[in-house]
Amino acid sequence: MRRPLNSAMSHDKPDPTPPHRRGLRLRLQSPPPVPAARLGWLDALRGIAALVVVFDHSSYTFMADFRRELMPQFSTSRYGIMVFFLVSGYIVPASLERRGCVRTFWIGRLFRVYPLWAAVVTALLAANLLGIAEVRDFGRQNAVMVAVAHATMLQELLGTPSLLLVLWTLSYEMCFYLLVVALFTVRLHRRSAATALLLAVLAAASVAAGVVLPASALSGLVGTGPLIAFASIAMAVALCCASATSPVLRLFGGVLGGVPALVLVAFNGTVPLWESLVILAVMFLGTAVHRAGNGQSTWRCAAGTAVVVVACAVGCAYRYGDGGHFTRRGWIVAFLLAVLTFGAGLASRHRRIPRPLTGLGAISYSVYLTHPLLLAVIDSTLGRRRQDDLVLEVAFLIALLPLCVLTHRYIEVPGQSWGRRLARRVRPP
Repeated sequence: MRRPLNSAMSHDKPDPTPPHRRGLRLRLQSPPPVPAARLGWLDALRGIAALVVVFDHSSYTFMADFRRELMPQFSTSRYGIMVFFLVSGYIVPASLERRGCVRTFWIGRLFRVYPLWAAVVTALLAANLLGIAEVRDFGRQNAVMVAVAHATMLQELLGTPSLLLVLWTLSYEMCFYLLVVALFTVRLHRRSAATALLLAVLAAASVAAGVVLPASALSGLVGTGPLIAFASIAMAVALCCASATSPVLRLFGGVLGGVPALVLVAFNGTVPLWESLVILAVMFLGTAVHRAGNGQSTWRCAAGTAVVVVACAVGCAYRYGDGGHFTRRGWIVAFLLAVLTFGAGLASRHRRIPRPLTGLGAISYSVYLTHPLLLAVIDSTLGRRRQDDLVLEVAFLIALLPLCVLTHRYIEVPGQSWGRRLARRVRPP
């Protein structure tokens, strides 16, 4: 009698991998890859978030009066970035676990974010040399240190102002990547709900204790230059070691990347301490939701985590009061709407998503990075409007989207293709 192909016989074959290579990748019992069609709701969320962020920044130029009336009631920037962070938390750890290899994960991430980032930064510097755009003043900070800080993408957490305002969120994204890899290497990656709860409770505790740190507190203590040097070297060593074949080196690399990342977020951010911790908690909340959706956890656990994270975040904002960039009402409304938006997207994940929304999501990274460059040129050449002009606001969006289609097609897509080819070459057997 023939035995089924999936019977125990299929598992009796010896592992052909040499013993010294078996520790190269962490073996995971993760679910099969999710079909791209089922991730359309995430693309839709990214597209919506990108448009809201574009409006937030372009309203400075075209609709300043309307913006001043809206911001106290609804912080559009916080809404957009919180949606982005939830989506990143949902998909990024899943990408690492699907690959099962830190080395190929980092290759995929770096080729995903750096090509367009480099193109936009280069274009901004060129526009500045031509006198059609202005870059931020870095004071007495050394140009080499500024470049190194930006190359790590941690500049916002290293006491260095970002060349483009939107780059600050990429610093938190990079710290999230480092923390995810750290948890993966110490085999705690499935504790996403516990991590989110811990971060949210720490945020609430910091507010309750009245802990208020100055912006870039650590840089003021040890100096910006030494901090940049240490962080850049530590990050480089961490990436190399976490991608090594030796289990000891992988563990060392994960911890070396994760611990400094957490310290930078907590003690050297430009946003309040509680909000830095809430941002990380929100991303790990997205991961907890992903685990519930894939049977690695329960929906009750994910829902309980969401309740605690939301309650802590709202409580922190209410207790902290009005900050320099937002009112507490505007922040709370934006945060709650971001969570509800993510929940609505999650509820519609099995429905057909309109193609325009998924297409907008596909170019959302280009929209996010390219629009401030275009606005910098407009502000330096044409200037900002003295009165609200909805026509120019719409015209800006109409001009922006085709440009982003081109940057996506000719910069993002080739970069991702190069990354996939390189990952296939270096992926361990």
